Amino acid sequence: MAEAKVIVIEPSDLEATALQALLQFLDLEPVLIRDLAELRVSAHCNMPDFVAVIARRETVTALGPELLTHLRAMRQPLPVICISPDGLPKIAETSGDLAWFHLETPVKQRRLSAVLTQAQNVRSGHPTQPGTHRFRPSGASKAMRAVHRLIEQVAPFDTNVLILGESGTGKEMVARHIHELSGRAAHPFVPVNCGAIPADLLESELFGHEKGAFTGALSTRLGRFEFAEGGTLFLDEIGDMSLQMQVKLLRVLQERSFERVGSNKTIRCNVRIIAATHRDLDAAIIAGRFREDLYYRLNVFPLQMPPLRERLDDLPVLIEHLVQRQSMSAGRAIQFDQSAMNCLARNRWPGNVRELANLLERLAILFPAQSITAADLPDRYRGSAAVGWLGSEVRIDARSEPLEEPVEAHEPETESVQERESDAIVYEMMDAELPRGGIDLKDHMSAIEIGLIRKALEEADGTVAGAARLLRIRRTTLVEKLRKYRLSA
Repeated sequence: MAEAKVIVIEPSDLEATALQALLQFLDLEPVLIRDLAELRVSAHCNMPDFVAVIARRETVTALGPELLTHLRAMRQPLPVICISPDGLPKIAETSGDLAWFHLETPVKQRRLSAVLTQAQNVRSGHPTQPGTHRFRPSGASKAMRAVHRLIEQVAPFDTNVLILGESGTGKEMVARHIHELSGRAAHPFVPVNCGAIPADLLESELFGHEKGAFTGALSTRLGRFEFAEGGTLFLDEIGDMSLQMQVKLLRVLQERSFERVGSNKTIRCNVRIIAATHRDLDAAIIAGRFREDLYYRLNVFPLQMPPLRERLDDLPVLIEHLVQRQSMSAGRAIQFDQSAMNCLARNRWPGNVRELANLLERLAILFPAQSITAADLPDRYRGSAAVGWLGSEVRIDARSEPLEEPVEAHEPETESVQERESDAIVYEMMDAELPRGGIDLKDHMSAIEIGLIRKALEEADGTVAGAARLLRIRRTTLVEKLRKYRLSA
């Protein structure tokens, strides 16, 4: 926000001087105005380098409707930041066309900076006010309607949320949308990727450190919990957090307090936690890699993100949204004809929405402002003649790669041997006893399938193609099962 200007309406010299010093420290230029007469003649307040109007609640209340009239008269009304100990003035309730932000007293530098950032987002056309959401996940499929319903239900509460799903499904966007819909929307949203920060640095990153706490700590540094004060802390890839850090995070969740590294001073925090992971935390608990008590603290409200292959109905909407976003930033809008859309609808999308976004960016570079056909797609996204999702047959270049690789040729066993093996399996299953308390058939069958896959991989020396031959399934089918059960060849 360097060189940006902020209008400060303040008749008191003492209060104006204090605000002026804070704003100048944040590299902003305060424009001090004492009354409406000065605001009326301040034509320059229509310039785009102004961020917001700051005033105390009593000042806003005293000026009343006249202030709103002057603010609405601007070419682009500025957001209003109201300073008060306990909320916005009554007048804010009747002026929904203006963006209002509350700044509690005493005014803190960190909080002022966060509110000004929110105001600048509104000013620059990226609204954060209710009803105009930047981060609403796209899609109207049955799976995404369920996700939106859960988001709307949990957003108003301070409940901890655990977002589960494969990589690239948009977990951070969901977390940001929950934050936008919550009562903390005017406060910071702070994301932390727990898997990208080395374990020995994560504690300092989250809780901050004091000067001299360790080699290289040349000054005191605030942690992410302090930056997120009053707002939301998003802990991405929580499944990659070390056990040592899990213990420390559990304490913060239980006691709502922490100490910076190298300090014994307890700092209270008011932060909502949203965590996310693509890992199977139940399996991690069994393996001793994740604490069960932390899991139950985080998993108060679980939210499962569906993979893209399970919501292909959303593909046109996602493509339109991503293309619009890319064209706004680079001016390279592209379109897809029916043959290309049918090819994309048949893909498995292992990288989910992130993979789709990367593909669209690549195509926008190769074919700017053009209509993309099936022949323009990379080989992996094209298939042989197939029936598309709309039921029309599409014929693709014969050189394209098939969707599934054929099973490699091998000598079939004699029919009698196959029959004997089949009969043995059937008799074994018939002889199996049902436990007295019943059984979870789905889990039982999954355990059998996992066991057979592992045995096949052992006999095939770890080669997927060889194991697929033993199991008499396609190699790509086995690859999907390995991915489903988190198995490695």
